[in-house]
Amino acid sequence: MLPYFRFHHIGVAVFDIDSTAKYYLDAGYSKTDTVYDPVQNVYICFVIKDEMPMVELLAPKDETSPVTRTLEKNGVAPYHFCYEVDDITQAIADLRKLRFVPIIKTVDACAIDNRKVCFLFNKSVGLIELVEA
Repeated sequence: MLPYFRFHHIGVAVFDIDSTAKYYLDAGYSKTDTVYDPVQNVYICFVIKDEMPMVELLAPKDETSPVTRTLEKNGVAPYHFCYEVDDITQAIADLRKLRFVPIIKTVDACAIDNRKVCFLFNKSVGLIELVEA
């Protein structure tokens, strides 16, 4: 990614948050409350452990959720990498120059303190999420 990007979390598509979270809890992670994101039509929680990457678990509400296709093709699998940036508008402009295509308009993320987020796709990199600091 661009030099000013800071790693934030890995998003993982799961069938059931509680079933998957159990493995992280058994490994010493803690779990945030699960919230519903109407923009993505998914349930979301984070599992966190000191000195380990933060992991976002995303489970579809129904078959219209964008994570459903990932689950159908791959089962439980990494879905995206998220990077924190100071200026999301500038970061999107910089990524467009690198042939990243925004998948959605910038929105407030209910699972990340209502900070601005945007998902972008590049066929050589896959799906990434930006979150504004």
